[in-house]
Amino acid sequence: PHAPTPAEHVYADVQRLIIPYVTGNVHPGFMGWVHGGGNPVGMLAELIAGGLNANLGGRDHAPIEVERQVVRWAAEMVGLPTDSSGLMVTGSSMANLVAVLVARRATLGPEIRSKGIAGARLTAYAARTAHGCIARAMDIAGFGTDALRLIRCDADHRIDLSDLAAHIAQDRAEGAQPFLVIGTAGTVDVGAVDNLSGLATFCRSAGLWFHVDAAFGALAMLSPRHRPLLAGIEQADSLALDFHKWAQVPYDAGCILVRDGTKQAAAFAQTVAYLRREDRGLAGGAPWPCDLGPDLSRGFRALKVWMTLKTYGADHLGQIVDTTCAVAQHLAARIRDDPALELLAPVALNIVCFRVRDVTDPDRLNRDIVADLQEGGIAAPSTTTVKGTLAIRAAIVNHRTRDADVDRMLDAVLLRARVRRGPPLHPPV
Repeated sequence: PHAPTPAEHVYADVQRLIIPYVTGNVHPGFMGWVHGGGNPVGMLAELIAGGLNANLGGRDHAPIEVERQVVRWAAEMVGLPTDSSGLMVTGSSMANLVAVLVARRATLGPEIRSKGIAGARLTAYAARTAHGCIARAMDIAGFGTDALRLIRCDADHRIDLSDLAAHIAQDRAEGAQPFLVIGTAGTVDVGAVDNLSGLATFCRSAGLWFHVDAAFGALAMLSPRHRPLLAGIEQADSLALDFHKWAQVPYDAGCILVRDGTKQAAAFAQTVAYLRREDRGLAGGAPWPCDLGPDLSRGFRALKVWMTLKTYGADHLGQIVDTTCAVAQHLAARIRDDPALELLAPVALNIVCFRVRDVTDPDRLNRDIVADLQEGGIAAPSTTTVKGTLAIRAAIVNHRTRDADVDRMLDAVLLRARVRRGPPLHPPV
C-alpha cells in the first residue's frame, strides 16, 4: 500500500481476515503438535516490549538484565549451575543449533571459526525419535545429516544405550571422531524421556559433549511428581527448552543453556570497532548477548517469560504440568477400555498416540478422521507414525484443556469412524 489507511480500518481487516483463521492453539480442544496456550500476562508483556522497542543484542540496559535473570531461573529449574550461560532464542530449533555449534567449537578448537571444518569427520548421536531439527542443525553446521547417527530405541521409545555404544565404537574404529550425544526429554512423537542419567554417565566416560533437547519436557522439573523422570538432566553440558510450550508463554520464547559459559562465548564472540565495549555508558555491560549466539538484532522476548514466571509462579506452572499429564492418562484409560481403539505407545507425560482399529486401511481411516475433526472445528489432534503405523496424536499442553475436552475429541473420533465406514456390507447372495 502506497497510501495510508485509517488504523481502525486495518484493525477491522485483522478481525475479518486473520483472527477467524488462526491455528487455534489457545482453544482447549487444540491437541495437535506441542503448542502452548498462551496467557494474558504474556500478552501484556508483548505490548510493553513493543512499546519499549528494545534491542537486546547488546549495550547496558535493563532488558538485558531481565534476560539474564530468566536464564538464571531456567538453569535453576533444570539443576544446572546458576552461573551457566544462556540466551533467549526463537525456539528449540535454534537452541539445538547453537548447542551443536558450541560443541563443534569446543571439540575442534578456535581455528574452526576461521578455517571451517575442513576434513574433520565429526559424528553425533541421537535416538531415531529425535526431533528433525537435530539433523537440520548438523546440516547447517557443515557436517551433513549423514554425520548424525540415529540410534534404535527400546520398548519405551528411549535411546538404546548398548546400540549407542556400539555405533560409537564402530565410528572410532573407522577413523571418525564422535563428539556429541543428544538426549531427549519429551520426544516429539510420544513424549518419551531418554535415560538421561545413563547418557550422562556414558558421555562423561567417553569424553563426549552431552546435550539435552528438552523443548517441552524441561518444564516437568517444576512438578515434584514428574521430576524424577528427568533425573540426569542436571548433568547436561547444554540444554534446549521452550517457554512457549508447557510454560504457556506466547510465541516465541526458546532458550539455550550452556554449563560452561566460556565455551559458548568462544563459539560466537567477535570484536568489531562499531560494537566496541566500554567500561561506562550504554556501551558497557559486557559480555553482550550477541557474544553468545548468531543474532545482533534481538527483541525483548525475555519480558513475557519474566512476567509469566513472576505473576503465576513456578509452583503453579508445575501444577499445569500435573493437570495436563492427568488429562492424558484419562484419555489413555478411555482408549484402553474401548475395543474399537488401540493405544500405540506408553504415555510417559502428556502425549497420547492411538488409532481406530480397522481391517481394511487403518492409516487412511485415521488420517481422514483427524482431518475431519480439524476442518469441523471439533478438536485438533495431529498425526505421527509409531513403529510404522499412522497414529492419532493428542498432545495435552494447553492449561485450559480438561477431561471433558478430550472426551469430546474421542467421542468425535468414534463417530467419524462409524460415519466413514458406513453400514456393514452384506455378502453377495
